[in-house]
Amino acid sequence: MMKPILYTALASTLLWSVASQASELFQLQSPAFADNGLMDKKFAGNNSQNANCTGENISPALVWSNLPAQTQSLVLVVHDPEGAKGLGVTHLVAYNIAPSAAGFAENALRDGKGFTGGKNTPGTDRWYGPCPPPGSGAHHYTFTLIATSLPPSLPAGLTREQLFDKVKGHALAATGLIGRFGQ
Repeated sequence: MMKPILYTALASTLLWSVASQASELFQLQSPAFADNGLMDKKFAGNNSQNANCTGENISPALVWSNLPAQTQSLVLVVHDPEGAKGLGVTHLVAYNIAPSAAGFAENALRDGKGFTGGKNTPGTDRWYGPCPPPGSGAHHYTFTLIATSLPPSLPAGLTREQLFDKVKGHALAATGLIGRFGQ
């Protein structure tokens, strides 16, 4: 009779422990779309030179929580692995983000506020919204936020690959969010 009570108590303690640890995980979210949810057309790129860029190029609001204690700066990269017919397209390379920040307001990434801009695939240093070709399905736009032990002093203009080389050995934790968009 004592064993079922003991097992129930142990199971309850374990579940409470896991739940409390999960609530303290480094997290990235957007009030504009759920993880793996569809993004509105307004977030798509707007470029008269590219017929696939039919949106308003609004950058979504992002919020994060529970940074590692030793975080000195943050990195945010937005990448579409299906873009360029599977070669991938990087839509944003942002770094030197202050650990005191709790996120980005809508259009802050488009307007270059609160970060140093790197060089994305289209060659800009700010948010370049999705522009998938019609009929290619919903692409997955992976927002990756990395907490680093680097001071916020990296030079402007780094590509995604150059940034990852600088961050290597200094990454403390990462979290991600996926937004989908297709035409």
